[in-house]
Amino acid sequence: MYKLEFLELREKIIMVKHAKEIKIAIAAIVAIVLVFFGMNFLKGMSLFSSDNVYFLTFDDISGLSTSSPIYANGYRVGVVKGVKYDYSHPGSDIKVEADIDPNLQVPEGSTAEIVSDMLGNVRVNLLVGDGTAGIIKPGGTIPGAASQGALGQVKDMIPAIEKMLPKLDSILVSVNTLLADPAIAQSLHNIRHITNDLTTSTRELNTLMANANKQLPGLMTKADGVLTNAHQLTGKLSEVDVAGTMAKVDATLNNVQKLTTELNNNQGSLGLLMKDPTLYQNLNATLVSADSLLVNFKAHPKRYIHFSVFGKKDK
Repeated sequence: MYKLEFLELREKIIMVKHAKEIKIAIAAIVAIVLVFFGMNFLKGMSLFSSDNVYFLTFDDISGLSTSSPIYANGYRVGVVKGVKYDYSHPGSDIKVEADIDPNLQVPEGSTAEIVSDMLGNVRVNLLVGDGTAGIIKPGGTIPGAASQGALGQVKDMIPAIEKMLPKLDSILVSVNTLLADPAIAQSLHNIRHITNDLTTSTRELNTLMANANKQLPGLMTKADGVLTNAHQLTGKLSEVDVAGTMAKVDATLNNVQKLTTELNNNQGSLGLLMKDPTLYQNLNATLVSADSLLVNFKAHPKRYIHFSVFGKKDK
């Protein structure tokens, strides 16, 4: 009887022991599964497999690896699930298995490019087409190429920069020669003096303008007075009988014209005096006689003046 109880107890202990081992095993399996899916989740991969898989072809993946993100217009739409390299045909295109969001319908004509940033992070940019040629179904192939980004652009510029270096060297030599010329320093010195003179002139001009602003009210008052006088003068001029005055001027001009005509026609005393040569000759003869008389008078004054204290006449 005791032996039977002992056996039953032993079986219970064994069952309990196996139950603990089973629980530990189940817990370990669950932990492994959680770690696997957690790692995939942290890598950006889907927790469950998707049928919306596309294949991207590249001749150079430039460091692309599993779990690299895929973007379309800056929005994350998928992740790289795997990379397949054909070892039997080295140099052929490399296939990249991409898991794309099922909500995205990839149009025909779409391409993919691999982009690397300055920190070395690699991602895939999906350049979506216009969709006029149809839709690429899951499992289809999207052609791709590696984009070198800013570094590639700099690399493309290197040949042009190498061609420019000799010219830049020549330009620098010319600039150094120009800067070594004493005339440049003298010109800069002159510019400084000119700037100082301009500053002084500006200051004086500001002072002059300030004084002018102070005197402006007086000048405006005088200007108003001048305008008032001009207005009064204009008023007086408007009162003048211009027609009568012009009539008198015309009459005077007519008289002058008549006088000039009479003088030219030998009419009247003035006309005869201006035109008759006989009068000129008579006047000339008279002057000659008067001159001879004056000379004789100076030579023999006693012939013309008779004066004696005793009353005696001297002929």
